[in-house]
Amino acid sequence: MADEKDDLMSALDEEQSKNDDDMASEWASMIEGADDGDNESQADRILNQDEIDNLLGFDQADLNEGEMSGVQALINSALVSYERLPMLEIVFDRLVRLTTTSLRNFTSDNVEVSLDSITSVRFGDYLNSVPLPAILTVLKAEEWDNFGLMTVESNLIYSMIDVLLGGRRGNNTIRVEGRPYTTIEMSLTKRMIELILDDMMKAFEPLTPVTFNVERMETNPRFAAIARPANAAILIELRIDMDDRGGKVEILLPYATIEPIREQLLQMFMGEKFGRDPIWEGHLASEIYAAETELEAVLHEWEIPLSQAMNIEQGDTLMFERTPNDPVSLRCGDVKLTEAQMGHIGKYVSVRVTRPLNPPKVNMSVFEAMDEQGSD
Repeated sequence: MADEKDDLMSALDEEQSKNDDDMASEWASMIEGADDGDNESQADRILNQDEIDNLLGFDQADLNEGEMSGVQALINSALVSYERLPMLEIVFDRLVRLTTTSLRNFTSDNVEVSLDSITSVRFGDYLNSVPLPAILTVLKAEEWDNFGLMTVESNLIYSMIDVLLGGRRGNNTIRVEGRPYTTIEMSLTKRMIELILDDMMKAFEPLTPVTFNVERMETNPRFAAIARPANAAILIELRIDMDDRGGKVEILLPYATIEPIREQLLQMFMGEKFGRDPIWEGHLASEIYAAETELEAVLHEWEIPLSQAMNIEQGDTLMFERTPNDPVSLRCGDVKLTEAQMGHIGKYVSVRVTRPLNPPKVNMSVFEAMDEQGSD
Protein backbone atom coordinates (compact mmCIF):
# COMPACT_ATOMS: atom_id res chain seq x y z
CA MET A 1 0.00 0.00 0.00
CA ALA A 2 2.84 2.38 0.81
CA ASP A 3 4.45 1.72 -2.54
CA GLU A 4 1.19 2.36 -4.41
CA LYS A 5 0.72 5.60 -2.47
CA ASP A 6 4.23 6.77 -3.38
CA ASP A 7 3.68 5.97 -7.03
CA LEU A 8 0.41 7.92 -7.04
CA MET A 9 2.03 10.98 -5.45
CA SER A 10 4.87 10.95 -7.96
CA ALA A 11 2.40 10.73 -10.85
CA LEU A 12 0.48 13.70 -9.49
CA ASP A 13 3.69 15.73 -9.14
CA GLU A 14 4.66 14.97 -12.73
CA GLU A 15 1.21 16.01 -13.94
CA GLN A 16 1.37 19.29 -11.95
CA SER A 17 4.82 20.14 -13.27
CA LYS A 18 3.64 19.41 -16.82
CA ASN A 19 0.68 21.73 -16.37
CA ASP A 20 2.96 24.47 -14.99
CA ASP A 21 5.26 24.13 -18.00
CA ASP A 22 2.33 24.38 -20.39
CA MET A 23 0.99 27.48 -18.61
CA ALA A 24 4.41 29.12 -18.64
CA SER A 25 4.83 28.45 -22.33
CA GLU A 26 1.34 29.85 -22.97
CA TRP A 27 2.14 33.05 -21.06
CA ALA A 28 5.42 33.39 -22.96
CA SER A 29 3.64 33.06 -26.29
CA MET A 30 1.06 35.69 -25.21
CA ILE A 31 3.81 38.13 -24.25
CA GLU A 32 5.63 37.57 -27.54
CA GLY A 33 2.36 38.10 -29.41
CA ALA A 34 1.79 41.35 -27.58
CA ASP A 35 5.30 42.53 -28.43
CA ASP A 36 4.77 41.66 -32.06
CA GLY A 37 1.49 43.58 -32.01
CA ASP A 38 3.18 46.64 -30.53
CA ASN A 39 5.91 46.48 -33.15
CA GLU A 40 3.29 46.19 -35.88
CA SER A 41 1.37 49.20 -34.46
CA GLN A 42 4.58 51.22 -34.23
CA ALA A 43 5.40 50.25 -37.80
CA ASP A 44 1.92 51.41 -38.82
CA ARG A 45 2.57 54.86 -37.21
CA ILE A 46 5.36 55.83 -39.58
CA LEU A 47 4.56 59.34 -40.93
CA ASN A 48 3.71 59.64 -44.59
CA GLN A 49 4.97 62.41 -46.85
CA ASP A 50 1.91 64.65 -46.36
CA GLU A 51 2.24 64.52 -42.58
CA ILE A 52 5.95 65.34 -42.84
CA ASP A 53 5.21 68.31 -45.12
CA ASN A 54 2.54 69.61 -42.75
CA LEU A 55 4.88 69.21 -39.78
CA LEU A 56 7.72 71.07 -41.47
CA GLY A 57 5.43 73.70 -43.01
CA PHE A 58 6.16 72.92 -46.67
CA ASP A 59 2.57 72.50 -47.82
CA GLN A 60 2.51 73.77 -51.40
CA ALA A 61 -1.06 75.11 -51.12
CA ASP A 62 -0.18 77.19 -48.06
CA LEU A 63 2.99 78.45 -49.71
CA ASN A 64 1.02 79.64 -52.74
CA GLU A 65 -1.36 81.52 -50.43
CA GLY A 66 1.54 83.11 -48.59
CA GLU A 67 0.84 81.28 -45.32
CA MET A 68 3.66 79.51 -43.50
CA SER A 69 3.70 77.11 -40.59
CA GLY A 70 6.01 74.78 -38.77
CA VAL A 71 9.75 75.03 -39.38
CA GLN A 72 9.22 77.23 -42.44
CA ALA A 73 7.45 79.83 -40.27
CA LEU A 74 10.33 79.78 -37.79
CA ILE A 75 12.88 80.20 -40.56
CA ASN A 76 11.05 83.18 -42.05
CA SER A 77 9.95 84.74 -38.76
CA ALA A 78 12.61 87.46 -39.13
CA LEU A 79 10.97 88.82 -42.29
CA VAL A 80 8.87 91.98 -41.93
CA SER A 81 5.51 91.83 -43.64
CA TYR A 82 4.86 94.61 -46.15
CA GLU A 83 1.36 94.99 -44.66
CA ARG A 84 2.99 96.92 -41.83
CA LEU A 85 3.71 99.62 -44.43
CA PRO A 86 0.22 100.54 -45.66
CA MET A 87 1.33 103.47 -47.79
CA LEU A 88 3.57 101.22 -49.93
CA GLU A 89 0.63 99.61 -51.70
CA ILE A 90 -0.90 103.02 -52.40
CA VAL A 91 2.38 104.19 -53.95
CA PHE A 92 2.59 101.23 -56.31
CA ASP A 93 -1.10 101.46 -57.22
CA ARG A 94 -0.28 104.99 -58.31
CA LEU A 95 2.73 103.60 -60.22
CA VAL A 96 0.45 101.19 -62.10
CA ARG A 97 -1.78 104.03 -63.31
CA LEU A 98 1.16 106.21 -64.33
CA THR A 99 3.01 103.38 -66.09
CA THR A 100 -0.09 102.35 -68.04
CA THR A 101 -0.35 105.82 -69.55
CA SER A 102 3.39 106.15 -70.18
CA LEU A 103 3.78 102.78 -71.93
CA ARG A 104 0.75 103.45 -74.09
CA ASN A 105 2.35 106.65 -75.32
CA PHE A 106 5.71 104.89 -75.66
CA THR A 107 4.47 101.93 -77.75
CA SER A 108 1.38 103.49 -79.39
CA ASP A 109 -0.35 100.24 -78.47
CA ASN A 110 -2.98 99.07 -75.99
CA VAL A 111 -0.91 98.38 -72.87
CA GLU A 112 -2.36 97.12 -69.59
CA VAL A 113 -0.27 97.22 -66.41
CA SER A 114 -1.42 95.36 -63.30
CA LEU A 115 0.00 94.83 -59.84
CA ASP A 116 0.33 91.08 -59.24
CA SER A 117 1.67 91.00 -55.68
CA ILE A 118 3.75 92.69 -53.01
CA THR A 119 5.66 90.19 -50.87
CA SER A 120 8.60 89.99 -48.50
CA VAL A 121 11.54 87.83 -49.58
CA ARG A 122 15.16 87.27 -48.75
CA PHE A 123 17.54 88.80 -51.23
CA GLY A 124 19.54 85.61 -51.81
CA ASP A 125 16.40 83.53 -52.39
CA TYR A 126 15.16 86.02 -54.96
CA LEU A 127 18.40 86.02 -56.95
CA ASN A 128 18.33 82.22 -57.07
CA SER A 129 14.75 82.27 -58.36
CA VAL A 130 15.25 84.73 -61.24
CA PRO A 131 14.46 82.90 -64.51
CA LEU A 132 17.22 83.35 -67.07
CA PRO A 133 17.73 84.93 -69.52
CA ALA A 134 16.64 88.25 -68.05
CA ILE A 135 17.93 91.79 -67.66
CA LEU A 136 18.63 92.89 -64.08
CA THR A 137 18.96 96.65 -63.62
CA VAL A 138 20.64 98.05 -60.51
CA LEU A 139 18.88 101.26 -59.45
CA LYS A 140 20.22 103.96 -57.18
CA ALA A 141 17.93 106.09 -55.06
CA GLU A 142 19.97 109.27 -54.75
CA GLU A 143 18.17 110.85 -51.79
CA TRP A 144 18.09 107.55 -49.87
CA ASP A 145 21.72 106.79 -50.77
CA ASN A 146 20.95 103.13 -51.44
CA PHE A 147 20.13 100.69 -54.22
CA GLY A 148 17.26 98.67 -55.64
CA LEU A 149 16.81 96.08 -58.36
CA MET A 150 14.51 95.85 -61.37
CA THR A 151 14.20 92.60 -63.32
CA VAL A 152 12.63 92.46 -66.80
CA GLU A 153 11.60 89.03 -68.04
CA SER A 154 12.77 87.80 -71.40
CA ASN A 155 9.18 87.44 -72.67
CA LEU A 156 8.53 91.13 -72.01
CA ILE A 157 11.80 92.16 -73.64
CA TYR A 158 11.04 90.32 -76.90
CA SER A 159 7.42 91.50 -76.82
CA MET A 160 8.48 95.13 -76.38
CA ILE A 161 11.06 94.84 -79.17
CA ASP A 162 8.42 93.27 -81.40
CA VAL A 163 5.96 96.08 -80.74
CA LEU A 164 8.48 98.92 -81.11
CA LEU A 165 9.96 97.56 -84.35
CA GLY A 166 6.62 96.86 -86.01
CA GLY A 167 6.31 93.11 -85.59
CA ARG A 168 3.11 91.36 -86.63
CA ARG A 169 0.57 90.42 -84.02
CA GLY A 170 -0.09 86.75 -83.53
CA ASN A 171 -0.90 84.11 -80.97
CA ASN A 172 2.41 82.37 -81.35
CA THR A 173 4.41 82.17 -78.16
CA ILE A 174 7.68 84.03 -78.38
CA ARG A 175 10.58 81.65 -78.27
CA VAL A 176 13.19 82.56 -75.67
CA GLU A 177 16.53 82.28 -77.33
CA GLY A 178 19.68 81.34 -75.46
CA ARG A 179 21.79 84.07 -77.02
CA PRO A 180 23.05 87.33 -75.48
CA TYR A 181 20.93 90.42 -75.94
CA THR A 182 21.90 92.67 -78.82
CA THR A 183 22.77 96.35 -78.47
CA ILE A 184 19.41 97.41 -79.92
CA GLU A 185 17.54 95.17 -77.49
CA MET A 186 19.52 96.52 -74.54
CA SER A 187 18.99 100.14 -75.62
CA LEU A 188 15.23 99.81 -76.11
CA THR A 189 14.87 97.92 -72.83
CA LYS A 190 16.82 100.65 -71.06
CA ARG A 191 14.43 103.28 -72.44
CA MET A 192 11.48 101.31 -71.09
CA ILE A 193 13.18 100.95 -67.68
CA GLU A 194 13.93 104.68 -67.52
CA LEU A 195 10.29 105.34 -68.34
CA ILE A 196 9.15 103.16 -65.41
CA LEU A 197 11.70 104.84 -63.12
CA ASP A 198 10.32 108.27 -63.99
CA ASP A 199 6.87 107.05 -63.04
CA MET A 200 8.27 105.64 -59.78
CA MET A 201 9.64 109.06 -58.90
CA LYS A 202 6.20 110.59 -59.54
CA ALA A 203 4.55 107.85 -57.46
CA PHE A 204 6.80 108.54 -54.47
CA GLU A 205 6.63 112.33 -54.87
CA PRO A 206 3.61 112.88 -52.55
CA LEU A 207 5.55 111.12 -49.78
CA THR A 208 9.08 112.28 -50.40
CA PRO A 209 11.14 113.50 -53.37
CA VAL A 210 13.45 110.78 -54.68
CA THR A 211 15.48 110.32 -57.86
CA PHE A 212 15.99 106.84 -59.34
CA ASN A 213 18.92 106.44 -61.72
CA VAL A 214 20.13 103.42 -63.69
CA GLU A 215 23.43 102.37 -62.13
CA ARG A 216 24.14 99.41 -64.42
CA MET A 217 22.43 96.62 -66.35
CA GLU A 218 23.39 92.97 -65.83
CA THR A 219 22.36 89.63 -67.31
CA ASN A 220 24.01 87.54 -64.58
CA PRO A 221 22.33 87.65 -61.14
CA ARG A 222 25.70 87.20 -59.39
CA PHE A 223 26.79 90.64 -60.65
CA ALA A 224 23.61 92.31 -59.38
CA ALA A 225 24.23 91.77 -55.66
CA ILE A 226 23.19 94.93 -53.82
CA ALA A 227 22.60 93.38 -50.38
CA ARG A 228 23.53 90.36 -48.32
CA PRO A 229 21.72 87.12 -49.19
CA ALA A 230 19.97 86.95 -45.81
CA ASN A 231 18.71 90.56 -45.92
CA ALA A 232 14.95 91.09 -46.17
CA ALA A 233 13.52 92.93 -49.14
CA ILE A 234 10.17 93.89 -50.64
CA LEU A 235 9.32 92.36 -54.03
CA ILE A 236 6.78 94.11 -56.27
CA GLU A 237 5.58 92.17 -59.32
CA LEU A 238 4.07 94.13 -62.21
CA ARG A 239 2.38 92.44 -65.16
CA ILE A 240 2.53 94.26 -68.53
CA ASP A 241 0.20 92.96 -71.25
CA MET A 242 0.06 94.19 -74.84
CA ASP A 243 -2.92 92.40 -76.40
CA ASP A 244 -1.68 88.81 -76.76
CA ARG A 245 1.88 89.31 -75.53
CA GLY A 246 3.72 90.69 -72.54
CA GLY A 247 5.61 89.68 -69.43
CA LYS A 248 6.62 90.66 -65.91
CA VAL A 249 8.66 93.45 -64.35
CA GLU A 250 9.85 92.82 -60.80
CA ILE A 251 11.05 95.62 -58.53
CA LEU A 252 13.08 94.64 -55.46
CA LEU A 253 13.67 97.19 -52.69
CA PRO A 254 15.69 96.06 -49.65
CA TYR A 255 14.32 97.24 -46.31
CA ALA A 256 17.55 99.16 -45.76
CA THR A 257 16.75 101.19 -48.89
CA ILE A 258 13.31 102.34 -47.73
CA GLU A 259 14.37 102.86 -44.11
CA PRO A 260 14.69 106.68 -44.55
CA ILE A 261 10.96 106.91 -45.39
CA ARG A 262 9.70 104.26 -42.98
CA GLU A 263 7.61 106.78 -41.01
CA GLN A 264 5.91 107.99 -44.18
CA LEU A 265 5.17 104.41 -45.26
CA LEU A 266 3.55 103.72 -41.89
CA GLN A 267 0.80 106.26 -42.64
CA MET A 268 -2.68 104.88 -43.18
CA PHE A 269 -3.53 107.47 -45.84
CA MET A 270 -1.76 110.09 -47.93
CA GLY A 271 -0.89 113.23 -45.98
CA GLU A 272 -1.32 111.76 -42.52
CA LYS A 273 0.77 113.58 -39.93
CA PHE A 274 2.20 112.32 -36.67
CA GLY A 275 1.91 115.16 -34.15
CA ARG A 276 2.96 117.87 -36.64
CA ASP A 277 0.67 119.84 -38.93
CA PRO A 278 2.38 122.57 -40.99
CA ILE A 279 -0.96 124.26 -41.79
CA TRP A 280 -1.82 124.55 -38.12
CA GLU A 281 1.73 125.65 -37.29
CA GLY A 282 1.60 128.42 -39.88
CA HIS A 283 -1.76 129.66 -38.61
CA LEU A 284 -0.55 129.60 -35.01
CA ALA A 285 2.62 131.49 -35.95
CA SER A 286 0.66 134.23 -37.73
CA GLU A 287 -1.64 134.65 -34.74
CA ILE A 288 1.27 134.80 -32.31
CA TYR A 289 3.00 137.46 -34.41
CA ALA A 290 -0.19 139.56 -34.35
CA ALA A 291 -0.76 139.16 -30.60
CA GLU A 292 -0.13 142.09 -28.23
CA THR A 293 2.33 141.64 -25.36
CA GLU A 294 3.47 143.84 -22.47
CA LEU A 295 7.11 144.90 -22.30
CA GLU A 296 8.70 146.17 -19.08
CA ALA A 297 11.87 148.27 -18.66
CA VAL A 298 13.37 147.43 -15.26
CA LEU A 299 15.93 149.92 -13.99
CA HIS A 300 16.92 148.06 -10.84
CA GLU A 301 15.57 145.56 -8.32
CA TRP A 302 16.80 144.22 -5.02
CA GLU A 303 15.51 142.25 -2.07
CA ILE A 304 14.82 143.80 1.37
CA PRO A 305 13.35 142.30 4.55
CA LEU A 306 9.59 142.46 4.91
CA SER A 307 9.91 144.52 8.13
CA GLN A 308 11.87 147.20 6.31
CA ALA A 309 9.33 147.29 3.49
CA MET A 310 6.48 147.74 5.97
CA ASN A 311 8.29 150.70 7.56
CA ILE A 312 8.47 152.70 4.33
CA GLU A 313 6.61 155.96 4.70
CA GLN A 314 5.73 158.90 2.54
CA GLY A 315 8.74 161.12 1.96
CA ASP A 316 11.35 158.35 2.39
CA THR A 317 14.16 158.27 -0.16
CA LEU A 318 15.17 154.94 -1.77
CA MET A 319 18.70 154.85 -3.10
CA PHE A 320 19.22 152.80 -6.27
CA GLU A 321 22.74 151.59 -6.79
CA ARG A 322 22.55 152.63 -10.44
CA THR A 323 23.84 155.47 -12.61
CA PRO A 324 22.18 157.01 -15.65
CA ASN A 325 24.62 155.13 -17.91
CA ASP A 326 23.87 151.66 -16.49
CA PRO A 327 21.82 149.34 -18.79
CA VAL A 328 18.11 148.76 -18.29
CA SER A 329 16.63 145.24 -18.52
CA LEU A 330 13.78 144.72 -21.00
CA ARG A 331 11.47 141.93 -19.84
CA CYS A 332 8.33 140.20 -20.98
CA GLY A 333 6.87 138.75 -17.82
CA ASP A 334 9.70 136.91 -16.08
CA VAL A 335 11.73 136.43 -19.28
CA LYS A 336 14.64 138.80 -19.85
CA LEU A 337 14.75 139.69 -23.53
CA THR A 338 17.67 142.09 -23.83
CA GLU A 339 19.28 145.23 -22.40
CA ALA A 340 18.82 148.89 -23.34
CA GLN A 341 20.12 152.38 -22.51
CA MET A 342 17.73 154.77 -20.77
CA GLY A 343 17.07 158.24 -22.22
CA HIS A 344 14.20 160.53 -23.14
CA ILE A 345 12.51 161.88 -26.26
CA GLY A 346 10.71 165.15 -25.54
CA LYS A 347 8.63 164.62 -22.45
CA TYR A 348 8.69 160.82 -22.74
CA VAL A 349 11.21 158.43 -21.15
CA SER A 350 12.71 156.12 -23.79
CA VAL A 351 15.14 153.20 -24.04
CA ARG A 352 17.51 152.27 -26.84
CA VAL A 353 18.22 148.54 -27.40
CA THR A 354 21.96 147.95 -27.14
CA ARG A 355 22.31 144.24 -28.03
CA PRO A 356 20.37 141.46 -29.81
CA LEU A 357 17.61 139.48 -28.14
CA ASN A 358 18.56 136.59 -25.93
CA PRO A 359 18.18 133.18 -27.68
CA PRO A 360 15.13 131.23 -26.48
CA LYS A 361 15.70 128.36 -24.10
CA VAL A 362 12.85 126.33 -25.68
CA ASN A 363 12.65 125.64 -29.42
CA MET A 364 10.99 123.11 -31.72
CA SER A 365 13.64 120.46 -31.02
CA VAL A 366 12.29 120.15 -27.48
CA PHE A 367 8.79 119.39 -28.77
CA GLU A 368 10.15 116.93 -31.35
CA ALA A 369 12.03 115.09 -28.60
CA MET A 370 8.83 114.97 -26.54
CA ASP A 371 6.94 113.53 -29.53
CA GLU A 372 9.58 110.83 -30.01
CA GLN A 373 9.41 109.89 -26.34
CA GLY A 374 5.66 109.71 -26.51
CA SER A 375 5.74 107.46 -29.60
CA ASP A 376 8.27 105.14 -27.94
